[in-house]
Amino acid sequence: MTGSRPTAGTAGRPEALPGRLGRWRDRAVALGWLVLVWNLLWGDINWANLVGGLVVGVAVLIFFPLPAVSFGGRLRPWALLVFAGRFAVELVTASLHVARIAVQPGYRPRGAIIAVRLRLSTDLNLALTAEAVSLVPGTLILEVDRDSGTLYLHVLDTHGPADLDVARERTLAVERRLVRAVGSTAELRHLDVASSEKGNRP
Repeated sequence: MTGSRPTAGTAGRPEALPGRLGRWRDRAVALGWLVLVWNLLWGDINWANLVGGLVVGVAVLIFFPLPAVSFGGRLRPWALLVFAGRFAVELVTASLHVARIAVQPGYRPRGAIIAVRLRLSTDLNLALTAEAVSLVPGTLILEVDRDSGTLYLHVLDTHGPADLDVARERTLAVERRLVRAVGSTAELRHLDVASSEKGNRP
């Protein structure tokens, strides 16, 4: 696919912090997320998993370096707590729903594949949103279109178009909470503009 990627002025793409400080900060943020994912995969946060996550995270960053993804946002503790709280509620609710489907005799859930175009197409936003959505039972990321900023999801137990709309809105809500928790001021501004334009469409 061709076409230019959005710039910081049009899509809230953060500008990299210049110099060595910016590189070290980006690595520290990446290491933090790797440790978090490691503990979530084990399903238990303890000292052994934290140390193991640090070792694995450092090894991944050294031996399997990824393209630079600069973090130009700022951490907002209250918004981060809101994100964590809502994520925990959705995790428990979805787990109970999937468990009910598994034990319900003779019930065959219908799945669907939907496309959700995010309002911010930065690599970091795509990665964080996809990771957060995938961790909730019943939803699986099948593909990520980097150029258009689109996530393709498989959604479990759908009964009609209304359920698909709910799944799309839930994904966009996750993106919104993530941007409010760790996004830059430009990203927040772009998110508000995109939400306003969507609300004004006929």
